[in-house]
Amino acid sequence: MSSAAGKRALLLGAGFVCEPAVQALSDAGVHVTVACRTLSAAQSLAGNYSNTTAIALDVANEPAKLDATVSQADIIISLIPYIYHAIVVKAAIAHSKPVVTTSFISPALRELDSRARSADVTVLNEIGLDPGIDHLYAVKTIDEVHRAGGKIHAFTSWCGALPAPENSDNPLGYKFSWSPRGGLLALLNSAQWYRDGQITSVEGEDLMAAATAQGLFPGFNFVGYPNRDSAGLRESYAIPEAHTVFRGTLRYAGFPEVIRALVGLGYFSQEKIPALASNFSERLTWAQLTAQLLGLAASASAEDVQDAVVRKCSVILAEKGENKEEIDRVLSSLRWLGLFDGTRLVDGRDTPLDTLCAVLERQMAYQPGERDMIVLQHLFDIENADGSRERRTSTLVEYGEPVGPGSRSAMAKLVGLPCAVGVLAVLEGRIQEKGMVAPWTNARIAETLRGELKARFQIELKENIA
Repeated sequence: MSSAAGKRALLLGAGFVCEPAVQALSDAGVHVTVACRTLSAAQSLAGNYSNTTAIALDVANEPAKLDATVSQADIIISLIPYIYHAIVVKAAIAHSKPVVTTSFISPALRELDSRARSADVTVLNEIGLDPGIDHLYAVKTIDEVHRAGGKIHAFTSWCGALPAPENSDNPLGYKFSWSPRGGLLALLNSAQWYRDGQITSVEGEDLMAAATAQGLFPGFNFVGYPNRDSAGLRESYAIPEAHTVFRGTLRYAGFPEVIRALVGLGYFSQEKIPALASNFSERLTWAQLTAQLLGLAASASAEDVQDAVVRKCSVILAEKGENKEEIDRVLSSLRWLGLFDGTRLVDGRDTPLDTLCAVLERQMAYQPGERDMIVLQHLFDIENADGSRERRTSTLVEYGEPVGPGSRSAMAKLVGLPCAVGVLAVLEGRIQEKGMVAPWTNARIAETLRGELKARFQIELKENIA
């Protein structure tokens, strides 16, 4: 039994990544209080495990209740949206309680660093999958190479959260296990990275056009596109010698082209449209909404709309040289989504993006018996101390459990279990650093957490040298 047995953890949140954390902590003898705005959600999660309690708590609107609840715990786990972490950390500092999150250290948390240090409080962040496992294994190889007198000439990292191949059975080859809005908006993020010693960038509107085929494994038809700001990792990872530093996101082939078409048609717009208001007197059909987004007359027929979409998509996709077969595939995908349907009424959600999200959430959800998959691979181009060169890969492929009662997705396991390992390491006194702590920036902490993940849950990246 863990030396943390008998300690009390307050878990804020009841989302899909929380269950593996609750299970692991319960198994270690930690009493977990699950707190959520919706009591039924907290009860549904807590009811599956011994030594757990469920309460209703709205972090943003119940400061007194948050303060009282924090005061009774030995550690706080914040798995709610990152914008609320600062509220939680302030309450924890007031009562000298440690905190664990799986999120990046935001500017708002950075501002609390000195206060946390003064209060002798540990705030362990970035201990999930991304950020978390990815960084822990990137710095492992980098540290090993540097200690042996070598250099990292290039670092490239790919990560993808995908349906397992047998369940990638829709035109985008993708499925959502939570609200798709955040995932869709991420497709509009700009990105920058180092390539051949120079910073290269792409604007968000062109992100999908930057996608390229990736042959990580012969059996997978992957494409990848840049993931936000990779350039800062050259300094963070202490690899000033690296001429290439890049992080990217993996999807199945065909995904970027459909997204580019949806963006070009106006379906990613966050502008409110009166006809999409829930109280609008006359609902549109999907063909009418597509027509409106393209600037066509309200009387345009479904055939007219489809012809206009063909012309628009031909222009959008021709910019990257896609052929007629690829354009036809994209049109088939849009047809599957129902965007040319002249009979089905739109369930308006104020904006085109939110209206589209409601469709994707329904048509692209995991069904019973289906499973997800996480692929993470780091690639290092290395010059050894003797001048020899090698390419080293560090790879993790994790499959989720088929969807059903009590099942755990790969994403939930690879976020929730590292979080639990971090919580136990703090409770057991193996992480005592104060202030805002990112575990991968401390070699001892990183080694501790890698070892725990492997020993407790068999989670590790497998290395190969070519």
